[in-house]
Order: sequence, then C-alpha cells, then structure tokens
Amino acid sequence: MDNDSPRHARVPRDFESLRSTIIERKASMPKRLAQVAAFALGNPDEIAFGTTASIAAASDVQPSTLVRLAHHLGYEGFSDLQSIFRERLRDRTLSYEERLVTLEQSSGDDEDANLLSGFIAAANQSVNRLAATVRSDTFTNAVNILASAETIYLIAKRRSYPLTAHMTYAFSKLNIRHQIVASPNGVDPEMVQFATPKDAAIAASFSPYAADSLTQSQELADRGVPVIAITDSAFSPLAACATHWFEVAEADFAGFRSLSASMALAMALPVAIAERRRKRQHSKSAKVKME
Repeated sequence: MDNDSPRHARVPRDFESLRSTIIERKASMPKRLAQVAAFALGNPDEIAFGTTASIAAASDVQPSTLVRLAHHLGYEGFSDLQSIFRERLRDRTLSYEERLVTLEQSSGDDEDANLLSGFIAAANQSVNRLAATVRSDTFTNAVNILASAETIYLIAKRRSYPLTAHMTYAFSKLNIRHQIVASPNGVDPEMVQFATPKDAAIAASFSPYAADSLTQSQELADRGVPVIAITDSAFSPLAACATHWFEVAEADFAGFRSLSASMALAMALPVAIAERRRKRQHSKSAKVKME
C-alpha cells in the first residue's frame, strides 16, 4: 500500500460502511483522493460499470489515483474497491417485480408478518441512525433561517416528494407562507424565479439525485436564497449548494428504501419553525408593552 493509506484503516465490506468511512475521512484526504471519492459517492453506477480508464476520465484524474484511493481506504487494489459498488448495484437495481420475488423467497412461513416486520425494522434503523448522527446546532441554525423567511420554497421530486407534500400540509395548518415547487404544467423553473434572499428553501434529494431538484436548488443558492437540504451524503451535490444540510441515510428492506427518518425530520421542521416564530412574536409584543 502507498503512503496515503491510514495505519488504522478497517476495510469496509459493504457500501454503507464505505460511504461512512469516506465521509469520516474526507477532510484529511489529499485533494485528488477526495475528488475521486466525491465522484464515487455521487456516481456509484459509473464506478460499478466503468473501467479504470473511463472512471479516471470521468472524474478528471489519472488512473493511478483510483489505485491510490483504494489503498488509502485499505483495499488491495481498485478492483477490490470496485466490487463494493458492484454489490451495491446488485442490491439496488432490482426491478420492483424482482424485489417482490426476493420478498417471496425470503418471507418464510408467515409471509405477511415477516414483510411487516422487515419494513418496521428498516424504519427503526433509519430513525435510530438519524437520532445518533443529527446535530442539534444544525437543526437550530436551519430553524432560525426558515423562521425568518418570508416564503419557504419546497423542492423535491420522485421518492422525496412525500416529504414536501407533508410539509405543505403542515405549513398550511400553521399559517406559514410557503410554495411547493411541483407544478403539473411544468413551470417549476419560473416558480423559483420569484424567490429572493428574504426567502428560504427546503430541498430534498437522495441518490440517484433528481436533476431538477439540484438545478433549482443551485439556482436559488446562486441568487443568495438560503437552502436547507435533506440528503444522503456529504458529497451529495445538494449538500454542496446548501446553507445547512442534514444527512439522512435510510435503511432498506428487500431493496425498498424507508423514508421514516426523513419524514420525522420533515415533521419536526414545520413545528419548530412555527414555535420559533411564536416566541419571537411574544418577545416583540412584550417589548412593545414595556415601551
């Protein structure tokens, strides 16, 4: 192994462990290794399918850098590292029909009870992981920004959409001005043009990231609109443009990923924003009475 390899390295043998290891070590990685690691987490299918030459070209490094990254993480070589991405691909690219077949094959005697238990276990694992990793100061800072916003824009697509759908309901009940960016007539880009730095946005996207969500979030960030992101990796392109971001690593059961931890966060944010605004209003009222 080369001189970049940490002496204390424990070799991750599954994708989630590898992702956690990369995130943990990203700050201390040499620049080129961090660049490849970011590309790998953002483009796992490219790593699984590609050759050393094609991956190096796509990530704009020399092929030898891929080997250096593998050694840095404790693997024997790049093919050893690549096997983790291929295993992830096998698990994650099952069609829905194939996932149902997998469930049928592993369900045992009591199929319905085992299926329900599997989803409950995945939900518990997701929520417990969030509870162990979420930073209270990040939550507080995000709430402060959102509570000060004139309008809160909500951005999510595909499997992340239920998060903003729930927040739309909660914000409406709590009398918080908001705008969900999910138009049936395709005018989402025009909708985000109304946002100003006095507003804020909540954006959610998980790998494989929704291109529209990334584009809209980056556009808002470029215009000085604070973006609070819910995503799955420190290397997520959504995290890169966010003012504050939450890492939510959802567990899955038979290839079906939970949204339990993300939904818990989506439920907590509107209530915390409403409470922060209520306290600020009471403080202002009390100050006026004293004057």
